[in-house]
Amino acid sequence: MQLNRRDFMKVTGAGIACLSLSQLGFDLKPLKAYAAELKIAGAKEVISVCPFCSVSCHIIAHVKDGQLVSTEGDPDYPINQGALCAKGAAMLSLTRSSHRVTKPLYRAPNSDKWEEKDWGWVIDRIARRVKESRDKNLQLTNTKGQTVNRLEHVFALGTSHMDNEECALTHQAMRALGVVHMDHQARI
Repeated sequence: MQLNRRDFMKVTGAGIACLSLSQLGFDLKPLKAYAAELKIAGAKEVISVCPFCSVSCHIIAHVKDGQLVSTEGDPDYPINQGALCAKGAAMLSLTRSSHRVTKPLYRAPNSDKWEEKDWGWVIDRIARRVKESRDKNLQLTNTKGQTVNRLEHVFALGTSHMDNEECALTHQAMRALGVVHMDHQARI
């Protein structure tokens, strides 16, 4: 938001006037409640879960015409009781940021440019790279000749977006590949 000098003076004057009124005993709470209600009028209320850590605080999201218009902490949820950390509180602005990446980007080795790729190409490339690494680096036996079938050149990191079943499937898939280095974002 850009303000010229005239707009800055108007906003400052209005702020001083409101502050003065509140000091004179005028109750501004109904006005604040009315202004907040305007923002979500006609919006559908959806209870969601904050995706940023394993605490999984509840968020009340307001959706209007398929667009997220407001987010706030859920005061009825016993874990966060309506409070949100800085990441959870910034959820609305994060979904609207012009810097948010919405399509897969690829930067070739030694390149300084990012290329937009489709999901099929990206998933195929990841699968090929994992297979190449496994074929090249799978250790079948240790120094004592015991069978170990381990792949130490691949690391897997889980996310708090995954439920228990998805975590179990990911863990089993990584173990099937021989991956021994795994962790979960909830532990970090």
